[in-house]
Amino acid sequence: MPIWNQLRQATKGMQDQLLAKKNELQSGSFRDASMAMCALVAAADGSVDQAERQKVSGLITSNAALSNFPPDTLSSRFDDNCNKLAADYQLGKVELIQLVGKTKKKPAEARAVIQIGIIIGGADGNFDDQEKAVVREACHAVGIDPSEFEL
Repeated sequence: MPIWNQLRQATKGMQDQLLAKKNELQSGSFRDASMAMCALVAAADGSVDQAERQKVSGLITSNAALSNFPPDTLSSRFDDNCNKLAADYQLGKVELIQLVGKTKKKPAEARAVIQIGIIIGGADGNFDDQEKAVVREACHAVGIDPSEFEL
């Protein structure tokens, strides 16, 4: 099976898992960590251009697993996180990884944040090494073994 089909099937499975847990994923910490994860994946190469921001923002606001939150709130938090990364990538990255790490005490939320990062990373059909590396860092921040997600 071509790698693209494998990635598409894996992200569909993760999306289905997120939808099944949607009612458990309503906290502000989950929302904030998810938007931090999305920004980290979008900026995995060190920058986020406007077209990429718009694409990821569209994915965020149309994701059924995140529909517990107002789309404008999600977009605003995502944009704020992207701005932090654009201002000082290394400092912003540390801050956003810490935000993701706040879900560590709630394993279902932590796992969902990682899954969202993988879904966003694979949305273009290419979950590249830089995106995988940032998701691996997030796994460590929440105490999940990256190998669980084949990272």
